[in-house]
Amino acid sequence: MDSREFRRRGKEMVDYIADYMDGIEGRPVYPDVEPGYLRPLIPATAPQEPETYEDIIKDIEKIIMPGVTHWHSPYFFRYFPTASSYPAMLADMLCGAIGCIGFSWPASPACTELETVMMDWMGKMLQLPEAFLAGRAGEGGG
Repeated sequence: MDSREFRRRGKEMVDYIADYMDGIEGRPVYPDVEPGYLRPLIPATAPQEPETYEDIIKDIEKIIMPGVTHWHSPYFFRYFPTASSYPAMLADMLCGAIGCIGFSWPASPACTELETVMMDWMGKMLQLPEAFLAGRAGEGGG
């Protein structure tokens, strides 16, 4: 996939997601499938050739969606709501593109510093003592 096709397919995926969210109340909240339903619907071995994008999208609707619990449904009254939203989905797209590995400061200074600042935000919201905050000097935190 080159950048031109990525742009086209990305726009199609955004439309698919928006259509899914707009029509979610018409889907059954909990799937009516039995354990093992998926295995006979997909090949036993990985394909040797790639499938078309159109076929993949058809498989999502035909094979995957019947086994999905639709947590975003307005009729879902179990456990807890998911933390996904349109802004979060856009952020996931950006995170996937950047591909940040943020396990240390040299691995990604921006990731590490943003996490530290945001953890301080959380600490302040929780009214934690100053000793629990990283602060400007970078002391504390955790």
